[in-house]
Amino acid sequence: MTALLRHPAAVVLAACAALAAGCTGQDPPSAAPSPSAAAVSLAPGCAATKIETGRLPDWADAGFSGDAIAMHVIGVRGDIAAVLFGHPLTVDRKDGASNKILWVSREVSEPGTLTIKARRDGTGEPVLREVTPGPGPSIIDLPQAGCWRLELSWPGHTDTMDLVYAG
Repeated sequence: MTALLRHPAAVVLAACAALAAGCTGQDPPSAAPSPSAAAVSLAPGCAATKIETGRLPDWADAGFSGDAIAMHVIGVRGDIAAVLFGHPLTVDRKDGASNKILWVSREVSEPGTLTIKARRDGTGEPVLREVTPGPGPSIIDLPQAGCWRLELSWPGHTDTMDLVYAG
């Protein structure tokens, strides 16, 4: 337990896992059915993006139990993980669930805001989202279905990833 509390993200991860299980009516990511690291390919505009369904990297699993099986996407530079608490991410959630994403930074950073500049199909004016106080639990809703390129920045770090939102 002492080691868990030394890593700031561990406390956030533990709280988020408990929160997600209670809010969505879905099992937390650690209860995923299969420990395989099979990847699910997404829409053609996001051909290089995969949602991994498997064990989280060691640097991203603090606060989860066991081998931490979860749906997740790792940033292009490998500096951040997006742990998805529901799939697919959806523009208009009629079921009452949210697009919950837990952002986990590989490196501990100074406190500050995670800024997300999202561009549909990687072009056009960005849609801005912020997660305070930095990488951690969030609800990220975007206005249209499609492949979104996310430019992520937080104190001392940047990364990018693509996420698909269904209509």
